[in-house]
Amino acid sequence: MRKRSLKEVEYTGGFCFACGQNNPIGLKLEFVYDGEKVESKFTPQQSHEGWPGFTHGGILYTILDEANVYAILCHGLDCVTGTSEVKFRHPAPVGEPIQISAQVTQKTHRVAKAKGMLTLKDGTIIAENTSLFYIVGKTRITIMWDMDGVLVDSASFHFAAWQEVFSRRGVKFSEEDFIRLFGSRNDFIVRSILGQNILEEDIKSIVQEKELEFRDKIKGKVKLLPGASRLLDMLKGNLKMALVSSAPKENIDLIINELNIEEYFDCIVSGHEVAESKPSPEIYSLAAQRLGTNPRSCLVIEDSPLGVKGAKAAGMKCLAVNHSHPQQSMIEANVVVNTLEDMDLLSLIKIVWES
Repeated sequence: MRKRSLKEVEYTGGFCFACGQNNPIGLKLEFVYDGEKVESKFTPQQSHEGWPGFTHGGILYTILDEANVYAILCHGLDCVTGTSEVKFRHPAPVGEPIQISAQVTQKTHRVAKAKGMLTLKDGTIIAENTSLFYIVGKTRITIMWDMDGVLVDSASFHFAAWQEVFSRRGVKFSEEDFIRLFGSRNDFIVRSILGQNILEEDIKSIVQEKELEFRDKIKGKVKLLPGASRLLDMLKGNLKMALVSSAPKENIDLIINELNIEEYFDCIVSGHEVAESKPSPEIYSLAAQRLGTNPRSCLVIEDSPLGVKGAKAAGMKCLAVNHSHPQQSMIEANVVVNTLEDMDLLSLIKIVWES
């Protein structure tokens, strides 16, 4: 019987014998991806014995098979196993750590091949495995990136621009105001500070003035935040990606052009394209619609409480990076991290699967 593809099964809540963290008798393998290969470690116990003192060959094959599947998954492929061959080279003593690695060695539009390897700590090869997979499609998982505070550290430039614009009108704009409203659309910020009865033409004038100030201040100073470049490179060509920002299109264009990152995104949505600001889910829903993806298969990377609320309201998973806001203010997110350096491709996929 062939293995079913990821499209044919729902994630079962962590009970996979090899990688499920909720299976009490499982191996509980956890893989990381460095952009080329997946790696993990496993120390077999007496319950994994075959011949006394040595790990059962079936356990070793299970580990290799799982590693190869994860390597395929990191290429954004939905596959079924066609053939698999394992060569046992050396016994694996119980109680000694096993180093696990696997990578894709060949990929066409129809098939993919992956090779896995198990070694002891001193480099002795325990077993090798080569598997052929039939490709049935691309994974449905989509990553949606916010821009300000996630890809770029633009907060200080936005704050300075808002302060200047409001001070010209005799209105104080505090750091507390900025933190509370950061991540929402400009018209929402203006109404929150100057009141709901402000004329539409005045809002447009204030917003235009502020954004000119912002672009003047940040031009030539744009830098990707730590971990963002590495993640973008890992994801490119493997998973669908969208840039979803409340910022005006002019700001988005300036930043992606200075960073030369437009090629990474399958879809770009700006705040001008929706009627409601975050925490409304409208901007995320529009991105999902354009990409033809199910919201349940989407992961939004955000840095503001309003953005987190919008992502969750859209029925999506959310990873929050607390560059701009304290962790306790983003408790609705599925996962909160201090930096994107803590994440890799597999970490993102697991949030969609397990949350």
